[in-house]
Amino acid sequence: RPVAHRKPPLDPVVRRLPPPPPRAAQRTGPEPFPRHRLLPLSGHAPEDVVVDAQGRLLCGVDDGRILRIDPETGAVKTLATTGGRPLGLEVCADGTVLVCDAYRGLLRLDPEAGVLTTVVDSVGGEPLRFCSNATAARDGTVWFTQSSTRHDLDRYVGAVLEHRGSGRVLRRDPDGTLHVVLDGLHFPNGLTLTEDETAVLFVETDGYRLTRVPVEGPHVPEVLLDNLPGMPDNVSRAGGGRLWIAMVTPRNRLLDRLGTTPPWLRKLLWRLPTRLLTMPGRTTWVLCVGEDGRILHDLQADDVDFHMVTGVAEHDGRLYLGSLEQPGILVLDLP
Repeated sequence: RPVAHRKPPLDPVVRRLPPPPPRAAQRTGPEPFPRHRLLPLSGHAPEDVVVDAQGRLLCGVDDGRILRIDPETGAVKTLATTGGRPLGLEVCADGTVLVCDAYRGLLRLDPEAGVLTTVVDSVGGEPLRFCSNATAARDGTVWFTQSSTRHDLDRYVGAVLEHRGSGRVLRRDPDGTLHVVLDGLHFPNGLTLTEDETAVLFVETDGYRLTRVPVEGPHVPEVLLDNLPGMPDNVSRAGGGRLWIAMVTPRNRLLDRLGTTPPWLRKLLWRLPTRLLTMPGRTTWVLCVGEDGRILHDLQADDVDFHMVTGVAEHDGRLYLGSLEQPGILVLDLP
């Protein structure tokens, strides 16, 4: 895994956020939390979880390996190693897997051959840093997020402290042409196409919102859910016009208030060790949302030993949850 670089200079701006909604103060959801179990892994921090055509789970762990797991037996196979830090994954129609690597850019994996190829490693002559999540259309068009153009994964808290939108949504056409669709976003993360592929839905982790952008231009964004009670992370599409959103942590009132503090104060905080600045609230939380932004299910628990949920996938009556910190995948039995 690449060695952490020196902290880049912090360039804070003033941003005023609305007060969090009342739901943000609650630590359990309105529905009973499903029965669950842990599927252990031979690796740590499966940031995203996806399911292939055979019902097997795929995830990337913090030592750079991409794993395939049998959800029934728990058997784990290493498919490849990126040499970086794999984040979001996307299984394509041809069986290949798009891999968003925080340090190497957008990759493609042939899971049978174990071969990795580079799809995008630079945009406009600049290295593609902090590639976070991707979604692929049937015609081969790929939409992907870059959470920050200013801060790498190991310094992600800098993007949050700045309160300066430095992320973007990009598109790669089948002929390889790249487009910056939206920029100035607040930590864009998970995204997915609608079932009819007329729009892309994406979340902003410290923008606390879900946004729809039409596939055909002009790409005018429409906010579907705003001022969410927690920080959204990866997004996955489920059947029936539904999508699941992994909620990595509850809202942090201090973090919200820092948007209105003098920039010099945040620059002073930035001198502290990164580990002192990253203390997310412990919770286990996922939302199910319709393509129109309606919340269909709100599943949260505060007594499950699995926190910092960053990935979620539904398959065959189960939810599979990934985490940026846990040594396994949490399996939930849906009613």
